[in-house]
Amino acid sequence: MKVTLKDGSVKEYDSKKSIIDIAKDISEGLARSVVAGEVNGVMHDLRDEIDSDCELNLITLKDEKGLPVIRHTTSHVLAQAVKRVFPQSKLAIGPSIAEGFYYDFEHEPFSRDDLDKLEAEMKKIIKEGEAIERFELPREEAIKFMEEKNEPYKVELIKDLPEGEKISFYKQGDFTDLCAGPHLQRTKDIKAFKLVSSSMAYWRGDSNKARLQRIYGTAYNSKEELEAYLKHLEDIKLRDHNKLGREMELFTTVDVVGQGLPLMLPKGTKMIQKLQRWIEDLEDNEWGYVRTKTPLMAKSDLYKISGHWDHYQDGMFILGDPQHDGEILALRPMTCPFQYYVYKNTQKSYRDLPYRMGETSTLFRNEDSGEMHGLTRVRQFTISEGHNVIRPDQAEEELQSCLNLAIYVLETLGLRDDITFRLSKWDKNNKEKYLGDEAYWEGTQAALRNILVEKGLPFTEADGEAAFYGPKIDIQAKNVYGKEDTMITIQLDAAIAENFDLYYIDQNGAKVRPYIVHRTSLGCYERTLAWLIEKYAGKFPTWLCPEQVRILPISDKYADYANSVLKELKKNGVDATVDTRTEKIGFKIRDARLARLPYMLVVGEKEEAEGSVSVRSRFAGDEGSKKLSDFVDMICKEIRTKEIRKEEVTE
Repeated sequence: MKVTLKDGSVKEYDSKKSIIDIAKDISEGLARSVVAGEVNGVMHDLRDEIDSDCELNLITLKDEKGLPVIRHTTSHVLAQAVKRVFPQSKLAIGPSIAEGFYYDFEHEPFSRDDLDKLEAEMKKIIKEGEAIERFELPREEAIKFMEEKNEPYKVELIKDLPEGEKISFYKQGDFTDLCAGPHLQRTKDIKAFKLVSSSMAYWRGDSNKARLQRIYGTAYNSKEELEAYLKHLEDIKLRDHNKLGREMELFTTVDVVGQGLPLMLPKGTKMIQKLQRWIEDLEDNEWGYVRTKTPLMAKSDLYKISGHWDHYQDGMFILGDPQHDGEILALRPMTCPFQYYVYKNTQKSYRDLPYRMGETSTLFRNEDSGEMHGLTRVRQFTISEGHNVIRPDQAEEELQSCLNLAIYVLETLGLRDDITFRLSKWDKNNKEKYLGDEAYWEGTQAALRNILVEKGLPFTEADGEAAFYGPKIDIQAKNVYGKEDTMITIQLDAAIAENFDLYYIDQNGAKVRPYIVHRTSLGCYERTLAWLIEKYAGKFPTWLCPEQVRILPISDKYADYANSVLKELKKNGVDATVDTRTEKIGFKIRDARLARLPYMLVVGEKEEAEGSVSVRSRFAGDEGSKKLSDFVDMICKEIRTKEIRKEEVTE
């Protein structure tokens, strides 16, 4: 057989050879550094044998593609350490991920002290330098092997594999794990690692299944690379909205109020108010929406008509006992069924469509306690929700319009480069979860796919992520830790109109069922605020800042002039305050900079005499003296145009 290497050279062999033996044939030095082999573009373990002509790329410790192998092996070392330190723990899964690895265990929550103990044990295991051996067992023997080890999660994984399948295991010293690989040859090849954190996770990501404890870690090929990553982690912690938002007094949480129920403090409330007013005016004045205001709860009858009672009841807060009470109410998890009755209030003709209804909707969803985090996943939130009732022939144009609005909003906020697009489809293997048949889903999914293709937007497709009534375009973004959330969604629904007897009168006087586009232009205000905190590290564009200007009188003598400046700014809609403290001006300036304020206006004898202000900004530092009227014109234009001014200096 002929094995073509990455550099184009060819090695010929008379019999099959393992990848590691081919590496040794090339050089012993290469064999010591190689971690895996890419055979015809597919990653393989070094122990795998090649028996036919192929292209082989040998992956070394220093290659980027080698990092997942290092990290996967480190996850096994972690599992071995957990079994040594906490022998009663049960093993679940432990893959490599984008920036490291994790391993899930059945165990009590791990403390930082626990992680430190496990790190120490891992260092012992690595120092022992055991060879890592791979072996296979037939399916039934593999099940028995893991049953004897009392590892029920591994047994479940094996039982899910097809009959007759050979199952691979990796052994290092006294520890053996079920795994497909690839792995390093020896534990001592792990050069640098760190256990980062731990959290709760569900077995197989299903909230109806066992709660496990997940330990996150990372590994690199050198201590220098690891140190650089840990510094990066410290930097992103400074942007974590859950920490920074509290420090900036934007929001807080209180145990007696409840988990997932944040209290928006005055500054955070001001920011959401600005976003909300902007979106409402934008939709109503420029994009043709009418505004509605509908109840926060309804009888269960409404949700039964919509299908939410059957498809979404577990995610709802229900008021009353369905077994005993005559009337059951539920807090609304979405606004669509309410707005359908707004549409139905008067008869519509084909000329009235599209009929676009927008609402700033407060919604309630019964999120699991383990899923909630800061402002990104909460039990009560407010959303820029809308439902556009359209004729079927208007679907393409209306979907494009909704997508254009969403992109415009993101561009204005400076978030356009931080998003990805996903086509969320039904799960054809779980049809009972959805309305409509296969033809319905293939047709509606194709319509959304065509919109994304026509706009030239790169996107992924995800099965099982659709709403029960239709597919979605989901606009996704990641938080500072890399977790992805849906920020904005656009859904096409050609099924639900039948449930509510929605219709319009066509040109021939006949009743016709409309389509509905469920959409948001901004999404959830709380989640968007979290995104903005992390994006800008609290240094928001001026128009969004809860405090845009702070006036700093040099002494009490100039308090009256400072207050007259304040009055002029407020008259022009600028959010300003006066720092009346009897502190030195240098202290006041430093304090305002720490508060991440866009502008500080220093006023004293000269400014009062000239009707001017001495301008300092976080963008350009000392901007010199300006006439008050000129500064007012400048900042009002910046706010009106929603300019995102760049920082040109670092003070």
